[in-house]
Amino acid sequence: MQKPVMAVTGDETAATGDMPTYQIPAPTTALPQGVVMAASPGSLHSPQQLAEEATRKRELRLMKNREAAKECRRRKKEYVKCLESRVAVLEVQNKKLIEELETLKDICSPKAD
Repeated sequence: MQKPVMAVTGDETAATGDMPTYQIPAPTTALPQGVVMAASPGSLHSPQQLAEEATRKRELRLMKNREAAKECRRRKKEYVKCLESRVAVLEVQNKKLIEELETLKDICSPKAD
């Protein structure tokens, strides 16, 4: 059986003979019925390569998770320090207000002579 051939020409110059005409054979990939190529043959991986890729991805994920956890703990520690500092300031302020209240009570209360 003869293969079909497609001719490629360079516009009008092929007719004048200035440019040679090249012939490219038509693609003749015949796949069995129902078979579809999903990827090129070079991109297929062996089970060992797939396992190594999964292990590498898992290690990368675990490393990122450790870094995120470390950063989270650092932020939490900073937040707690900020809260403790605020508590200390508010306790001092509360003590001063209590003392001021006691002073005002003494001034305003009727004195028993």
